[in-house]
Amino acid sequence: MLSVALRTLRTRWVTFVGSFVALSLGVGLLAVMGLALASSLDAPDRVPERFAAAPVVVKGADTLRVPTSIGDRVQKLAKPRAVPAALVTELKKLGPVVEDRAFAVRARGGPGELVGHPWSTAAFAPYEISAGSAPRAADQVVVSGDWATVGQRLRTDRGTVRVVGTVAGLGFENAVFFSDARAAELAPASVQLVVGADAAAVRDAARDSAGVSVLTGDRRRLADADPDRDHEALIAMNAMFGTAGGVTAFVSVFVVASTFAFAVAQRRREFGQLRTAGATPGQIRRMVISEAFLVGVLASAAGCVFGAYGAPRLAQWVVDNELAPSWFTIGDYTWPYYMAFWAGLLVALCSAVAASWRAGGTGPTEALREASVDSGTMTWGRWLFGLALLLTAVGTLAFALATEPGDLLHRKTYVSRPMLLITAVALLAPVLVRPMTRLIAWLPAQLPGATGMLVRENAAAGVRRTAAVAAPVLVTVALAGSLLGATATLNEAKATETRAQTAANFVVSPGSSEGFDAAALTRLREVPGAKVSATSASAVYVLEDGVALIKSEARAADPSMLATTTRLPLAAGRVTDLDDDSIIVNEEWARHTVGQSVAVWLGDGTKKTLKIAAVMHTGTGNNGVYVTPGNAPGASVDRVDVSVADGADASAVAAGLREAVRSEGGQVLTKDAWVRASYPETNRTTRLGFVLVLGIALVYTAIALANTLVMATSDRVRDLAVLRLAGATRWQVLRLVGAEALMVVAVGGVLGLLAAGLNLAGMWGALGLLEVWTSIELPWPVLGAAVAVCAVLAVVSAMTPAGVSLRRRAVELAGMRE
Repeated sequence: MLSVALRTLRTRWVTFVGSFVALSLGVGLLAVMGLALASSLDAPDRVPERFAAAPVVVKGADTLRVPTSIGDRVQKLAKPRAVPAALVTELKKLGPVVEDRAFAVRARGGPGELVGHPWSTAAFAPYEISAGSAPRAADQVVVSGDWATVGQRLRTDRGTVRVVGTVAGLGFENAVFFSDARAAELAPASVQLVVGADAAAVRDAARDSAGVSVLTGDRRRLADADPDRDHEALIAMNAMFGTAGGVTAFVSVFVVASTFAFAVAQRRREFGQLRTAGATPGQIRRMVISEAFLVGVLASAAGCVFGAYGAPRLAQWVVDNELAPSWFTIGDYTWPYYMAFWAGLLVALCSAVAASWRAGGTGPTEALREASVDSGTMTWGRWLFGLALLLTAVGTLAFALATEPGDLLHRKTYVSRPMLLITAVALLAPVLVRPMTRLIAWLPAQLPGATGMLVRENAAAGVRRTAAVAAPVLVTVALAGSLLGATATLNEAKATETRAQTAANFVVSPGSSEGFDAAALTRLREVPGAKVSATSASAVYVLEDGVALIKSEARAADPSMLATTTRLPLAAGRVTDLDDDSIIVNEEWARHTVGQSVAVWLGDGTKKTLKIAAVMHTGTGNNGVYVTPGNAPGASVDRVDVSVADGADASAVAAGLREAVRSEGGQVLTKDAWVRASYPETNRTTRLGFVLVLGIALVYTAIALANTLVMATSDRVRDLAVLRLAGATRWQVLRLVGAEALMVVAVGGVLGLLAAGLNLAGMWGALGLLEVWTSIELPWPVLGAAVAVCAVLAVVSAMTPAGVSLRRRAVELAGMRE
């Protein structure tokens, strides 16, 4: 059988080239993703940046550590603590102490991310004056880089300042250095300091200060801004590569299996002739599997070569798009090649098993078969697996809606769940193809001429061909609709939730990350006709089930004013019952009964027991919790909601609000403008990951369409010749072939929309159960573009071989042997 398989590959190379390309591409992508994942498992520790020349850095408590039965649970504090004053006094006895401060600065014409520091910390990087002198007065600054020159005056959100010196940039920040006194005014809180003393003596002094860290050597990097950014970037990148790898495997299996199945169906007369010549069913099956083995070995080897070429380019792409740290490269790993090679060979063999079983069941009489109408397209195996997957998809969806509807809003769920439904619809496609083609082609069939009728009947008669060509279109449209539609629907739900909860007429935002100061809040409250509710961002931590330390985002607000500007989605309790001894939680909390007491840790790590005053619906997961300002230590006001009092003029109130925050650069927006400005956007890494996934699906669609249509059209040469002999012109036949290709793409598009619609309907139902009623958002421009690309590929792939064949005389074509 191996020699027969080799001859078959040589003779029918067109039949196998599509499977070879699809499989080699899949193996290559798996190798690329495997190499990228292997290279991103461990991030090298960063070297210290701002404190590379500092002797010892003392850092206040910035983590919450809670002991449990399975070990300590740790969370980052929302508001790190300052170094205790008593410890600072002791440290000053050991040597000079320099307090560090960092705050955002915005300057007209300057870089987008300026960071302010006291000048005395510049030597610890070290920064060195390249021009001018150090800042001494409150309006003097030194800047890093070459974006400003000595003597230049800058308008900033910290006032107008004059550049008195410049330092060479070190690459990790754009710094603006103020005098120490001015920096202390702008950022009074300091959570870390540098001590010029022996490290052992400093550790001895800080031994009794809970949570305080003494950093030396490479551990000084923990005092830099966002020291875990590399690790977090790699986690996000792992998720992206994992998703892309999973979709690659899914689409690869899908396309290769459908291609093998269609190829076997096209060769049923060949198998019938072999059976007539004496071949047994087992020999036929072994021949098909041998063909798949040869294609699998060659394609997997080619895919590994492609993976070695593509992995470094993927690494460069993620670095260029700032999805990975600048140091990220592909490491010297071999296991991804082994994994990809054997996975490709396994996909080829598994794809051939079902096809070989069908091939082995071909009877000798199939050699005499002339009818083009497909029969027996739905085998018992196809019915079994199709219905099983459909029932699994529907059953798990119903179970999730009944138990944990919030799970359907998680990315891992709405990325993986569509694959079940897509596979189920594809397996059951032959059942849907014939009625769907008749429905879609009903109107064209009523038009003058025979083209519409022929398109309808050919597509309905060739169920296998129609289903095989529609399958890749189904995958592309369903994935695009499900993935992009899920994120768009979820974003619209969050915007709807925000709109419903905002009762204020205006929302005022501060001009800097430090929030509003007391003077600005006083001016806002003094605006005639304005009811002002000032809120700040913080966090609350709770230990659930004795082992899980959960962080919840919190808003701190005065409950009496909160009720006038916000409509919280309460399931029980009242907003006005909130006080310094209570908390408003949501239904996600393990304890969420009004009147119950719950032990929590506040944003600075202070432990406190609070009574539940009210409970909110879970919503999209952004409701968080509410506390009073007394339970949000260190949190600055970052948002002010303003309602207009009865009888007051809204335009006059708006003008007063703008005047109150003009000096601080604050912004006053109407409710609708604020909702639009705060409309949630899909995470950039997620968005680019989806682009990568859909790009892979579209490439596979192109391969599958081209391969299947070339095979199908080449197999119909005699049918096309009969049309020519019946009087049709060459261009009429080509138009018919193109119209049939468009019809099949339309069928695949409708099936893909059906699968995407069912997936999004599940998410919509989950949102409804969570008390968020919104619309289903489908990415129509993307779906239209995907279908258009598929239509162009299908028409070109069908008309090209047909055009080449029709160059010969119709009589010769009609007499051709298969």
